[in-house]
Amino acid sequence: MAFDGIVIANLVRDMKQNLEGGRISKIAQPEKDELLFTIKNQKQVFRLLVSASASLPLIYFTDNNKPGPLTAPNFCMLLRKYIGTARIVSVSQPGLERVIVMELEHLDELGDVCRKKLMFEMMGKHSNIIFTKEDGTILDSIKHVSAQVSSVREVLPGRTYFIPQTMEKLDPLTITEEGFTSALSQSPAPLQKALYQKLTGISPVISAELCHLASLDGDVPANELSHLELVHLSHTFSHMIDDVKNGNFSPNIITEDGEPVEFASLPLTCYEGGSFQSEIYPSVSSLLEHYYSARNTINRIKQKSVDLRKIVQTLLERNYKKYDLQMKQLKDTEKRDKYKVYGELLNTYGYELTGGEKQLKCLNYYTNEEISIPLDPQLTARENAQKHFDKYNKLKRTYEALIEQTKETKQEIDHLESISTALDIALKEEDLVQIKEELMEYGYIKKRPLGGKKPKITSKPFHYLSSDGFHIYVGKNNYQNEELTFKVAGGNDWWFHAKGIPGSHVIVKSEGKDLPDRVFEEAGALAGYYSKGRNNDKVEIDYIQRKHVKKAAGGAPGFVIYHTNYSLMAVPECKLEEL
Repeated sequence: MAFDGIVIANLVRDMKQNLEGGRISKIAQPEKDELLFTIKNQKQVFRLLVSASASLPLIYFTDNNKPGPLTAPNFCMLLRKYIGTARIVSVSQPGLERVIVMELEHLDELGDVCRKKLMFEMMGKHSNIIFTKEDGTILDSIKHVSAQVSSVREVLPGRTYFIPQTMEKLDPLTITEEGFTSALSQSPAPLQKALYQKLTGISPVISAELCHLASLDGDVPANELSHLELVHLSHTFSHMIDDVKNGNFSPNIITEDGEPVEFASLPLTCYEGGSFQSEIYPSVSSLLEHYYSARNTINRIKQKSVDLRKIVQTLLERNYKKYDLQMKQLKDTEKRDKYKVYGELLNTYGYELTGGEKQLKCLNYYTNEEISIPLDPQLTARENAQKHFDKYNKLKRTYEALIEQTKETKQEIDHLESISTALDIALKEEDLVQIKEELMEYGYIKKRPLGGKKPKITSKPFHYLSSDGFHIYVGKNNYQNEELTFKVAGGNDWWFHAKGIPGSHVIVKSEGKDLPDRVFEEAGALAGYYSKGRNNDKVEIDYIQRKHVKKAAGGAPGFVIYHTNYSLMAVPECKLEEL
């Protein structure tokens, strides 16, 4: 998540185009560390959201209006007093610092023209919004920083504003080739780390991109590179900075399995290939709004499902241990037939014993080989034979009981793994409702009291349209899988499922037509994507007409049996747009 100097430069370019010459018409403070400016310029209205949150500093244009509290906080009141109708003179960025300077012009109480500045600092936990006079004297800030909090810089009314320099970094916009190579040649840190340690506004992801573009190993210490390699890297860096200077930005989000993992204002070729996909956005503001909205949705779902995941995982671990123990005990019963043979041979050859022997060597007429039978010297031949028969019968009973127990344990593991996969598939809070209902039904979590209101089920299966116009449905959980297969699908529709692993039922409505090969491939890709094997390179998919799929007797919802199916290998991916 590279909210770095280059992303700031992209934002500054957009702000200059949209805001310079415009006039502030409204200032609101929806949250403790957040401001929302409404600005009119060139017969257009722009909303600029600025957040100095320590966990999520942000600044971008938005179409959404956030209401502020009934009583505005002091900082918001101060801004309204001075710059409530101010004209925006300029928007700039010092070097490639993560700082935006907005210079404002307004009239004072006497009607004289005055200038003020707003400093938007996007510096992680040190983020702030600082309001100053033209000469840099701080009037106020959204967060006060005293000497007790920071030994580097106080941010208090009356102090002089300056950008803190906690590390000696070079300005990428003015650095020379000689300065670049000299700085890196003296750093023992890995090349990728040395780049963002030595250069202002460069993030780890941009450092990785630079190493990739220059075909250099980012893990090699920077001071071990040859002079030619450093010069080559300097030229690569220069081309990148030229794009920044010229405003040649390409805001993009990198996603993996539909989840946003990174963003930048320059192309990230280091993520090309594999399971990563890049999506270009028309502006950095639309990128930021979409990225953090998607991240917030994913984080919220993870938080909502954390208790359910913990319950399922605990149950799975308990059943894994139970199953391993049962399989070990089952293996121990494999020698049961040996004791039966011992007993039979003792009944046949026991007359040879005179008493007190510890073993009997005799011919095993089942294998025609000599065998040695252990004996209790204090027992007769008949008693020893009975002892071996008793041991055989005990192991036989244990074997028969364990066969049933291991079957039940394996079914429970399969059921819990299918629920775990459904939790991975869940994208919205309503998707979790049916999963919780299933856990209640099977006694994994406490059932609601008698007469308790059952929640309304609003979650629906995924619905896609194939490239050839066929409707494809994908279940999000076991209940939806059951409904799709046995209620929605007709006998001649096609059914897909990842082979041997938990996953969604995928139904293709054939409408009485023969499906083109491409439809089988697309449905197979979805079946692989919505399964436990979604991170594999390829997944084997079973597919068959729905009329040949039967519900497993006594099985959990969504568990089926089928025979004589077809199979295909699919790359797990979701390229179709959801309807």
